[in-house]
Amino acid sequence: MNRQQLFEQIKLKRSFLCVGLDTDIRKIPDCVKDCDDPIFEFNKRIVEQTAPYTVAYKPNIAFYESMGSYGFLALQKTISFIKEQYPDIFIIADAKRGDIGNTSDMYARTFFDVFKADAVTVAPYMGSDSVRPFLQYSDKWVILLALTSNEGSADFQHLVVGEDGERLFERVIKTSHEWGNEDNIMFVAGATQARLFKDIRAIAPKSFLLVPGIGTQGGSLEEVCEYGMNSECGLLVNASRSIIYADSSEHFAEKAAEQAKLLQIDMEKSLLEHGLL
Repeated sequence: MNRQQLFEQIKLKRSFLCVGLDTDIRKIPDCVKDCDDPIFEFNKRIVEQTAPYTVAYKPNIAFYESMGSYGFLALQKTISFIKEQYPDIFIIADAKRGDIGNTSDMYARTFFDVFKADAVTVAPYMGSDSVRPFLQYSDKWVILLALTSNEGSADFQHLVVGEDGERLFERVIKTSHEWGNEDNIMFVAGATQARLFKDIRAIAPKSFLLVPGIGTQGGSLEEVCEYGMNSECGLLVNASRSIIYADSSEHFAEKAAEQAKLLQIDMEKSLLEHGLL
């Protein structure tokens, strides 16, 4: 899926919501635990109910890896289901990989050739040769960690690395322009640091930002839109726990849809305010 196609979906759905499928076997409702594949069944019901309000799904790979081959099978079935039933929805493998070139090549094959994801999150710490293997795939995306939403992000990401006061997260974004462009690279930018999006936009005005931190982590959607929205929206705002674990009864999927719709309504307002609808 290219950038224009993604923007068209945002306009069609009147939403830039990404639902994180951080599916934990310990947290899913009892009503699905007796199914042959409870993880897939949970994901399937969540997707069926929230698909009208979302343009992307983001399975966090750690939640599937923790269950070994069983988890990987559930992940593969989940992505296949979305691809078959909702082919216009963007799928992000939240893997946060980053290693030397030949290893990154294998990671790229895993998530693009085997799982058929549209994008994968990548840690840029090891530099260009750890990222370029992911960029060899046409119509696929690399989402680089830049300014994350966690408290520990200040340990490194805010360090000044240039004489002009340039911070590390800014250097990552600037340097990545030598590897790719706004048509194949996005950046993770945490909603808890939304006021700094104006600095990101000074460097990457056209790039899409994957924005975690709304909901449970306390980020403000209003601030994210104020400082981060561009002429093609340029945002995929992720919500995970606040949606998929909104309810633990047999009505969990319907409650998830209600939470997704509430966010979609707010997103529609922002798109209208910015003249994008």
